Amino acid sequence: MGTLKGRTAFITGASQGIGAAISESLINSGCNICMHYYHSSSGPERIKEIAEKKGQKAVVIQADLTNENGVKDCITKATGHFPVFDILINNSGALVERRLLAEVDTRFWQKLLDLNMTSMMLVTRELLPYLNKQEGASIVNISSLAGRKGGHPGSLVYSTTKGAVLAWTRSLSSELGPFGIRVNAVAPGFIEGTRFHKEHTTRESAVETIKGIPLGRSGTPEDVARAVTFLASEYDGFITGETIDINGGIYCA
Repeated sequence: MGTLKGRTAFITGASQGIGAAISESLINSGCNICMHYYHSSSGPERIKEIAEKKGQKAVVIQADLTNENGVKDCITKATGHFPVFDILINNSGALVERRLLAEVDTRFWQKLLDLNMTSMMLVTRELLPYLNKQEGASIVNISSLAGRKGGHPGSLVYSTTKGAVLAWTRSLSSELGPFGIRVNAVAPGFIEGTRFHKEHTTRESAVETIKGIPLGRSGTPEDVARAVTFLASEYDGFITGETIDINGGIYCA
């Protein structure tokens, strides 16, 4: 496992929850970091201060990652600060709202595809020329237990996109392997302390979900961040095309 001291990471969706926890973990491991956000800059700006106090460099950039020109502008700004990146964390995504199949129209379908897949493709494509191919680079994509098991009712489209992230990870690992770039994913289960569950999961549903988790608790953003940081440090490793399931022991193969 390589050291992260002095390495440079780009992370999408760093405003809160899992994205913020990953950003802090990478900084605490010695990374310089470029944090993307869409809605609120307060979280990334707070994390930027942590990095600067440690003598590390941090940049915060706003962008709509579903817009191709927006992504190109974002990456141009990022590479203006950091000419080479060792790590890419594709974290940005959303459920938006729960809808059963009868309520799914093409506009909603396309919106979730853009939020969870098109954005990932655009960011990865645009950052690819700047990934470290001399010493190796690591891409980590954030999927979900829903991409393994299908999710709860109303998450049909979201679960479909998160399952696609797993296929994207395996396929991209084969394509980029010859360039020394490893591509892996993590699939978090029930992670409390995120906007996702605050907006889309009732307390009653949370209690029932926790009953089915062998470890007897929900996960935290920090649980996910530890696994992502490990995969990020494998820029010179031999792990690629894999998914780490972070769900407290729920069987999901």
